[in-house]
Amino acid sequence: MSSHSIPVIKNEHPKLPTFNMDEVAFGKHFTDHMLTADYENGEWNNVVIKPYSPIELDPSSAVLHYGQTIFEGIKAFKNEKGEVAIFRPDQNFIRFNTSAERMQMPAIPEWIFMEGMQQLVQLEKGWIPSKPDCSLYIRPFMIATDPFLGVRPSQTYKFMIILGPSGAYFSAPMKIYIEQHYTRATPGGVGFAKNGGNYGASLYPVTLAQQKGYDQVLWTDAIEHKYVEEVGMMNVMFVIDGKVITPSTERGTVLKGVTRASSIILLREMGYEVEERNLAVSEIVDAHKKGLLQEVFGVGTAAVVSYISKLAHGEYEMNFDLDVQKVGPALKKHLNDIRMGNIADKHGWLLYI
Repeated sequence: MSSHSIPVIKNEHPKLPTFNMDEVAFGKHFTDHMLTADYENGEWNNVVIKPYSPIELDPSSAVLHYGQTIFEGIKAFKNEKGEVAIFRPDQNFIRFNTSAERMQMPAIPEWIFMEGMQQLVQLEKGWIPSKPDCSLYIRPFMIATDPFLGVRPSQTYKFMIILGPSGAYFSAPMKIYIEQHYTRATPGGVGFAKNGGNYGASLYPVTLAQQKGYDQVLWTDAIEHKYVEEVGMMNVMFVIDGKVITPSTERGTVLKGVTRASSIILLREMGYEVEERNLAVSEIVDAHKKGLLQEVFGVGTAAVVSYISKLAHGEYEMNFDLDVQKVGPALKKHLNDIRMGNIADKHGWLLYI
């Protein structure tokens, strides 16, 4: 456990004793406590775990006007033995500070992020569902708090971690529309950073896709709309003639997903050839017409492995029979078996609490 003892103010009116875990849904319920820390005068102070509650912000706070905000998504699991483990939070810590640098925000010290998270999860472990596909979702985030209207990096910030019991992000296979007009990220932009603006800008194109009967969009590159990049909140993988292909992250327009990286390692260990490269929409359509496009699925912290039943490029629709798919289901089982302690964690991905 932690070498730093972070002060804890207990919630005198906990919700947990009356909370029905059968009602668990992603992003709708939150635990009794949260961690907060403040950045002022070049250092982090006021680190505390306290009751989950609203925060007070000045109306001129920088985050509300200039979008200086970043976040992460992590999960903790409880296995049949009652052991609690967090999946690869060290990688999220690294990515969080990468996002902070790009958004001109201060790095968060490891002890606040990692040890604070451990202490908070330990305190709230009774909130972790043990049902299949359920977990405790961990959301670290940072916001700019300067009460100043001017376009410059803030000098003050608030870091927080909140938790929530979570069910499956997608309860059914997804229908995805390949976006050919709107853009998520550009080379030299902030596509690799997990900042709020990336998600806010996606809402309108996703709404248009939903009006056509789809659940999400598959983004394409900003220059030619020729190469696929990622689906709304997750990375994407294609199985073409037995080979797994996933878009490259080298251009800085695709998020370097922790589940993506883990999946690539596991798929190769399972005997699949995996390529990380630019993948053209035309190659995908051509493979489908030849009967070689076997599976398409998303991978991400919230989504884990999410099956895609339909992929559309304009009027051309590609439908997939989920009953005959092998790669996505095998990967999902392997990931879940590691997380739940059913098989050996030979990579040391689980941080036990």
